[in-house]
Amino acid sequence: MVINRIILGSLLAAVILTSLISISIPFVEAYSHTGIIQTQSHSPQSNTEIIPLNGEIGIEKTVLFLHAPADNKLPWGFVEGKIANHVPDYPVIIQIYDGDGKATHFAQTNVKEDGSYEYRFRVRNIDNDQVINIYEGDYTVKIFKVVYLGINSSQV
Repeated sequence: MVINRIILGSLLAAVILTSLISISIPFVEAYSHTGIIQTQSHSPQSNTEIIPLNGEIGIEKTVLFLHAPADNKLPWGFVEGKIANHVPDYPVIIQIYDGDGKATHFAQTNVKEDGSYEYRFRVRNIDNDQVINIYEGDYTVKIFKVVYLGINSSQV
């Protein structure tokens, strides 16, 4: 009976701890919808340009700064945003480059009907009790979105 209570108590403590960890905010994140990158100690910077493909649609390219601190404790980073005038059936392309301009990660993610998107990526691994920071330091994130040109587009 006492052993059952100890096991039940241990399971309950593990569930509570897991719940608390899962609601933590990731340490490394980028928000392209407002051009703001949330980092621990850096101010947000972004650069956005639209490259027309034809008279109706174009590629919106946003360049953001991302910082992954050496003392990061959380395993995930993410890029998320919302596109006001997205073209359906075109994914968001995400490219991450290190401080020397070397490509470190390419990805794509689908855009939901409301124009929102999110992509999560691993920034830290633990393998056989060895901590491996996959991302550490400063990075450039390039985000490419296909958008309708002009605010009054009949397709929007």
